[in-house]
Amino acid sequence: HVLVDAHTIDIAIPQTAIIKGDQKEFCIAAASIIAKVTRDRMMLKLDDLYPQYGFAKHKGYGTKVHRQAVMDFGRTDAHRASFTISI
Repeated sequence: HVLVDAHTIDIAIPQTAIIKGDQKEFCIAAASIIAKVTRDRMMLKLDDLYPQYGFAKHKGYGTKVHRQAVMDFGRTDAHRASFTISI
């Protein structure tokens, strides 16, 4: 059985969605921290590959600097195809 934060996910395992689960269940909070640290490490590696995008600073969030870099240099292979720019 899987506990998930707020919304169920598309897997064939019984699950319970808990609103504000990261505040109520230790395992959800721990998973959230692990996911954030993992993403931050991935962004540092992307910053090594694509320093002009500033991944180390914005961590992949759609900041003004990030959106401007995409406008200047285009999307990388790491960007989602759905990443849109509105400045």
